[in-house]
Amino acid sequence: MFSRVPYKWLVAMAFVMGLFLEILDMTVLNTALPILGEHFGADTAQLQWLITAYLVSLAGFIPASGWVADRFGDKRTFIFALAVYTAANLWAGTAGSVNELISARVAQGIGGGLLTPVGTAMLFRAFPPNERARASAMLAIPTTLAPMLGPVLGGWLADNVSWRWVFFIKVPIGVIGIIFSALVLKPGERTASGRFDVIGFLTGGGGLATLLVGLERGARDGWADATTLGLVALGLALAAIFVIAELRVREPMIDLRLLKDRMFALGNVLMLPAAGASMGAMFVIPILVQTQRGLSATESGLLTAFQAIGMLMLLPFTNRLFQRFGPRRLLVTGFSVIAASQFAMMTFGPETSLNIIRASMFLMGMAGAMVMVPLQAATFSQISFADTARASALFSTSRQVAASVGVALLATTLTVRMSQRLGAEGVDPVSASFGAYHDVFLVSGLIGVFGVALALMIRDADAAASRTPSPVEHAKVDDVLTAVGGDSPVAPVNARLDPSTTTGRQ
Repeated sequence: MFSRVPYKWLVAMAFVMGLFLEILDMTVLNTALPILGEHFGADTAQLQWLITAYLVSLAGFIPASGWVADRFGDKRTFIFALAVYTAANLWAGTAGSVNELISARVAQGIGGGLLTPVGTAMLFRAFPPNERARASAMLAIPTTLAPMLGPVLGGWLADNVSWRWVFFIKVPIGVIGIIFSALVLKPGERTASGRFDVIGFLTGGGGLATLLVGLERGARDGWADATTLGLVALGLALAAIFVIAELRVREPMIDLRLLKDRMFALGNVLMLPAAGASMGAMFVIPILVQTQRGLSATESGLLTAFQAIGMLMLLPFTNRLFQRFGPRRLLVTGFSVIAASQFAMMTFGPETSLNIIRASMFLMGMAGAMVMVPLQAATFSQISFADTARASALFSTSRQVAASVGVALLATTLTVRMSQRLGAEGVDPVSASFGAYHDVFLVSGLIGVFGVALALMIRDADAAASRTPSPVEHAKVDDVLTAVGGDSPVAPVNARLDPSTTTGRQ
């Protein structure tokens, strides 16, 4: 049935299903939390643990994903992660208490923590380096659609069907994904022969989880709380121990030596403005329009959906743009658009047309396509086939930290500036509130400017393997080699880069 479909697209289809489920889960639950609280008689702190428990579990297993995939194979690990995630959704939908639901969320996090890094590694192993921009564009589809559908779908199911279907609806998709993956994926080679890095797992997973919980708590409750500051300090301390330990271990859980590759290191740093600006804007704008303009949650979701529309409109062209212009110019342009869209939001007021927000979100979406697709393709351009799984684990860790830092930074700016502006004597509360949001968009715009500065450090030559040589380049090489009596190496080089030509390593 699938024999005529190239294997790389079968891998992409399997991963897209899994990734869509995971990202949908992150957004679909939020709008159902009030109904869950009413059903279980749970307070805000208990409901917050439905989010935090998943976050902690997810963060704890992301660093281990590379070793697990190398030890047991891509296919087995991916199917196991998808099965755990699907079963956990079934468990959550049948939960009889809030504590049982929290336990199910922990199980979901285990599956999710393995799913995305391993799936990314599978995808980048299946696609040769010069086609990874196309693969990254495929990944952008679920990462765009899921946040758009999640809040609206979650609210509708909770209001009109049952909160249990917030979880049940993902079960059949997960089952289909498991069956499809079992039928079409090829067994991956097991390359890890050393022992499990216990110290790396405890310090890396524990440090990441503690840091993310501290950042989430600080963004929600402020930074005056001693527990919040303690969590952040402990997370940073564990991260420092992790770095020291991993540099000394012969077979580390996450090989930090990969950061010696200039392009890979710069790509991980670029995740901070890329994910930070995007997730921060998606966090702040719904609060703005609901609290200051009186929009409902559904109306807010439809408004922010323009970000998805903008991204989907540009995605079909991103690979072509990447091949023609390279990562440096695309990233500089994308971050410039992000900065401009956020600075434009500083004009938004109580009487301003909502079209300002629609236009800003649309531009953010287009910029997201120009940033995320070339960023992922270029970051992995010089990573070897054998290092892909552990590189993907490190990249996924950077993405989680970047998103959390971005939300924490903008939420803190909003809290502090709102308090300062409303506390001033003789100010109009409405003007003061909008002024606080303008300060937030100033910070968000500066994050985009920071991204531009980092993108200017990229050398297109460092990402040459991720771009297809042009016919002119082929001709020049052929002419030179013909003159000296040799053969063109272009095809053999590309063959070595294409994992489909490597037997037994799919």
